[in-house]
Amino acid sequence: MVRSVINLAVVILTHNEERHIGRALDAISPLAAEVFVIDSFSTDKTVEIAREKGATVLTNAWTNYSRQFQWGLDNAPITADWIMRLDADEIIEPDLVREIREKLPALGPEVVAVNLKRKHIVFDRWIRHGGRYPLILTRIWRRGNGRIEDRWMDEHMIVWGGRTVLFQAPFADHNLNDFGFFTDKHNKYATREAVDVLNQRYGLFPEDDRLKSDRSSFQASAKRVVKQRIYNQIPFPISTLGYFLYRYILQLGFLDGREGLIYHFLQGYWYRFLVGVKVAEFDRVLKGMGTSEERRAELAKLTNLKL
Repeated sequence: MVRSVINLAVVILTHNEERHIGRALDAISPLAAEVFVIDSFSTDKTVEIAREKGATVLTNAWTNYSRQFQWGLDNAPITADWIMRLDADEIIEPDLVREIREKLPALGPEVVAVNLKRKHIVFDRWIRHGGRYPLILTRIWRRGNGRIEDRWMDEHMIVWGGRTVLFQAPFADHNLNDFGFFTDKHNKYATREAVDVLNQRYGLFPEDDRLKSDRSSFQASAKRVVKQRIYNQIPFPISTLGYFLYRYILQLGFLDGREGLIYHFLQGYWYRFLVGVKVAEFDRVLKGMGTSEERRAELAKLTNLKL
């Protein structure tokens, strides 16, 4: 792997990502001094490809994204001053590579993190509308000044000790799998998000509530507040339809064409409806129970998650 003057380590989680990992590693090869792939026992060529391209591969059993990523931060032999979080199906494009190379070394000690703009690619089309661009996420931070939220879904980086800046060039989320993979993945996402909703309702286990605007992306923290205080309080048949119409019509999602209709409907309506169904399904069982311990144990059985 080509070394760089950028003192940056990249951490990537993988499980059977042979379609994506090579592309992701090639994109960051002119940028990253260290690359760590945290693999959860892939059965394809993911590990082989990662090692061939110079990444250090560590293996750990999967619980959820948050705990796996934090395990990587705690156990990978990271020496770089800066750390980047990247998913295997994401691409750091050339414009962002140049911006990071130019700006990151020049940041003063008062800056502890960098927010980046993520764009979604569906059927090779950039989804620009429906509130999907830019999605501003904290993806680079100084070593020792960040951790990931302890949540089952929608986890974000939390940083401290200074201010955060925004770089302008975007990176791309471009998954090459088919929509069967998409629906299966989002079915699992819906189960995990339902756990977080029910935890908020019943206090099943300690909730990580440190996602504040001064510790992460303001956009991410604002969305979290709206979701928890307003959206989750509305009956899901109403909230899901309202959200889809807001996104597809008022936020001009229809301008994204056929690809946009597919994506906005599946991710902005079907998925949100599925979360609501799972919350209602699990809640029918939990609400008749007396203690948090009983509810947590039963929810673990219902979801097959290690709660």
